[in-house]
This record gives sequence, structure tokens and C-alpha cells, in this order.
Amino acid sequence: MYLTMLTYLELTVIPLLLLLSYGISAGLRLYLSRRSFIKAHGCKEPRCRVPLKDPFLAIDFVWNTLQNAKKDRYLEGTQERFKQYGTTFVAKHLHYPTIHTIEPSNIKQVLATGFQDFKLSSFRVDAMVPLFGRGIFTMDGHRWSHSRALLRPSFARHNMENHLPFMESHFEQMMKAIPTDGSTVDLQRLFFAFTMDTATEFLFGHSVHTLHQMRLSNNTIPSASDTSDAEFVDSYTYSCINIVHDIRLGALSKLHYNPKAKDAQQRAFAYIDRFVDEALALRNSTKSSESGENSQYIFLNELAKETDDRDELRDQILNVLLAGRDTTASLLSNMFWELARNPEIYAKLREEVAALGGREPTYEELKNMKYLKYCLNESLRLRPVVPANTREAIRDTILPLGGGEDGQSPMFVKKGTHVYYSVYAMHRREEFFGEKTEEYRPERWEGLKLGWEFLPFNGGPRICLGQQFALTEASYLTVRMVQEFSHIEAQDLRPWTELYTMVVYSKYGTLVSLRPASS
Repeated sequence: MYLTMLTYLELTVIPLLLLLSYGISAGLRLYLSRRSFIKAHGCKEPRCRVPLKDPFLAIDFVWNTLQNAKKDRYLEGTQERFKQYGTTFVAKHLHYPTIHTIEPSNIKQVLATGFQDFKLSSFRVDAMVPLFGRGIFTMDGHRWSHSRALLRPSFARHNMENHLPFMESHFEQMMKAIPTDGSTVDLQRLFFAFTMDTATEFLFGHSVHTLHQMRLSNNTIPSASDTSDAEFVDSYTYSCINIVHDIRLGALSKLHYNPKAKDAQQRAFAYIDRFVDEALALRNSTKSSESGENSQYIFLNELAKETDDRDELRDQILNVLLAGRDTTASLLSNMFWELARNPEIYAKLREEVAALGGREPTYEELKNMKYLKYCLNESLRLRPVVPANTREAIRDTILPLGGGEDGQSPMFVKKGTHVYYSVYAMHRREEFFGEKTEEYRPERWEGLKLGWEFLPFNGGPRICLGQQFALTEASYLTVRMVQEFSHIEAQDLRPWTELYTMVVYSKYGTLVSLRPASS
């Protein structure tokens, strides 16, 4: 009996006591280590913690966020929270601690100064990986560095300059879809078609010809190629919408399964894989080394010279497509929504563009158009195409502001904390951008010098590689539109209402009428 009891103690109780002792010891060491870290960095308690009805899972906070999104006021709701709780506050998302901020110095800490202390939010990555795989928007560390190094050469200046003639050919297609009799047209729909066409030609050397599809009459039977192209566009778009839904659900997304989204992803993969296989075949043929200097630049073919990993090629294509299509179309849609309501701004833009004498602009001329730049910047300020983002702390760290009674002291950021920053709300701070920040006023950029207060393309090591590419395409299309049309007028009295997918744009489109300059 005694031996049995001793054996029981040796096998169960003693190991449990040792495990408990280790846990207590480890917890105590962590507590003392954190206390020392907090003291060394001068951290103070957060100025504001959001009062929660559910202090355990913050269901009320999450529910409020989802309801705002459902009512198409996610961004407005976010801004209201910052007005209520201050520029940096602490909350929760289910069991995850979160910090919300619109302080430029905090955002700089997350994206640049303390870059090594943070990774992409696991919520966002988990939602995006099924479609975008291991690409530049989903990876951290070595894999991210590899992706960035792989993609950087493709956005060199000479590639942007060579891309202008292809933009012009697609612009001519878009012109055919714009009525010249003053009837209403949705420019947003055309802009998304235009950027899908230019992006796919740049990526594959084959445009999906979305603009052509839009002009097919009811009596025209689309070819098998047309049907395949259109199916890809629909599949890609549906997959992106599902991703945004999962990002908003956060940890709850694990309970959400959408078989339609899975099918859409597979159709998108099958479409792209055809071009991947062609690029790999070209890599292994003699034609690859024989291509001359004047041959068309095809992103996928150049990428295939660096890697023969089929999955990686597909992943990188989808990541660049997201950047090349969605962001530029969103910027154009939001800006022309404003131009249609501000005829004096449109007229001033036409004055600047008139210096070209009606000819197509060069890359250098686009860069030197000051008022055009003001118009683009003001749209990116008022309605940033990626209005918010999140990072997750991978070790204990700090934010420089948000602590203490006045919020001017550093605050401690525990490992696993999600830091959410709202570019949309930060861009509305009058101390940075002057008065009436809810209005579209390009003139505010005259003499305005900003750093981390203006963040349309992210910042730090992960700053958008395609920033100049997107601005060049948006500038080119704007100049050509202004040259072709002397007048633009809004045909929709509803206020701008958000449609937040992977980017943000108008729920009701950009409904306008246009008067040709020739008339």
C-alpha cells in the first residue's frame, strides 16, 4: 500500500507540482522582466481604455464594428471612436488586446523605427493567404525580403515609361464606352475595367479586355477567350470581397466557410496558371535569350527568369494585381467623384494640362504637373485607398505616445497585441492639414510639408513598391480625360458612401455626364 502511494506520488503529484512551480517561476520572471522594461522606457498606463460591457471578449466592441461595416459607415464609425477616446486608446478584439492610434509617431514606430518588433496581423494574413498565397502582402521576415527583391526591378522607371503607350491603347478603348451626348456614365466601373486591362497586359502580356467585354452588345456572342477572361475578373473580385469579410470577423473567421469563395479562388488560379506555364516554357526555350530591347515588357516572363516555382509565380502575380488594379482604380474613382462636384477645380486642372497642346504626356511632364499632384494628393488624403491597417507585436515593445494622463508618455505594448492605425482618421486631423478637412481642397497642398502625417502608400521598409507606378497611371488617365472632356457634372445627388473591399471607393459609383472638348 505504501509503495503504491509512493508510486502514485512519483508519477502524478510530484510532476504536477514541478510543472506548477515552473509555471509560477516563469510567470514571476516574466512579470519582473516586464516591470523592468516598463520602468527603463518610462512607460505609463494608457491614457484611455475603452469601457466595455463585456470585459472578457469585448463582444459589444466587435459587434459595433460589424454593424458600422454593415451600414456602410465603418470608416465614419472609426473616426467617431478617435473623437470620443482620443488619438490613441486601448481596447480588445475578442481575447486579443488591441491599441488603436492615429498618432504619426506611433505609426512610424510600428512601420519603421520598431519594424523588427511587429509582423503583419495574423487576422489579415489568415484571410488573405487562401487567395494571395506567399506573396509580398502576406509574408514577413526572409520570405517578405525575398518577394520584395524579386519584384523591385519590375517597377524601375524605364518600365513605367514603356508602359505609357499601352495605357493609351486601353484609354482609346475606354473612350468608346463613354457617351458623347451628355448621358450618364459610371466612371468608376470604367476605371476598374481600365486598370484590370492595363494590369493584366503588364503582368501576362495579355489583357483580359474588360472594356471590350463591356461594349459587347446583347446580339454578340462572346468568344471562349472572352468568357474565360470575364470569368477570371468575376472570380477574383468575389474572392477579394470574401477576404475583407474574414478580416473584419477576426478570430471568428475560423468559424466562417464560404464554398463559393473557394470555387472562385480555384477558377482564378486555373486562369493564371495558363500564363505561368507559358512563361516557364519560354524560360526553357531559346526565345527567352533572343528577346530584343524593343520587345514588350512582360512582368511574368521577367519573374520566371528568377524562379521556376509555379506556386510562387502565381502568388506574386496575384499580389501585384491587387496593387496594380484596385488601388489605382479606387484613387481615380474617388477623385473624379470630387471633380464632378467642383467645376472650378476641374477648370484649373484643364488650364495646367492645356500646356501640352492636346498631345499625350511624357513621364517627365506628368511628374512636373503641380496642380495635378495636388488633386491626387487631396484625394488620397480625403479618401485613402487603403484607409486602415494592423500590425501585431512579436515581442514586448513600446509606442512613444498614448501613456499618462495627457497621453504624451510612452506606453507598453505586450507581445501579441494588435496595433490598429487609421490613415483615414489621421488624414482628417486639422492640426496637420488645416481647416475643413472633410472638404476636397487641392489648394491646401500649396507649401504643405508633411512626413508620417500623410500615409497614402504605407511607410518604412514595407512602403508600396508600386507607388510611382500607380501615380503615373492615375496621372496619365486623368490628363487624357481632361484633354478629351471640357466639362464634367455629377449625376447623383447622394453623398459619398463607402464600399470597403480590399480598398475603399464609392458604393454608388461615380455617376457623371461629360461634354467632349471638341464640341
